[in-house]
Amino acid sequence: MPPLHVLFVCSRNRLRSPTAEAVFRDWPGIEVASVGLKPDAEEVATPEDIAWADLILVMEPTHKRELSRRFVPQLRDTRVVVLGIPNDYGFMDADLVERLRRVVPRHLP
Repeated sequence: MPPLHVLFVCSRNRLRSPTAEAVFRDWPGIEVASVGLKPDAEEVATPEDIAWADLILVMEPTHKRELSRRFVPQLRDTRVVVLGIPNDYGFMDADLVERLRRVVPRHLP
């Protein structure tokens, strides 16, 4: 069975989504990537990124709205889940890692 492609999305791909990518990189049965939605993001979301994803996990409701506005054709039937994680953390912050480990697994195989 092919792995589930999971895309983590935040604003600038500097703190939250790259942390999530690092935390879940070795989760069995999935492949992960992360992108940001702002023009100055480390990895800016492209239509190809969105089309690649089977599941998109966004940090805030604004990210889901922006995805829905910019990537209608690529989203198809892709499930987009809002994790509800505010931009209050540094990269690999222990509290962020703990919060991700608490909320993300319920959405994974």
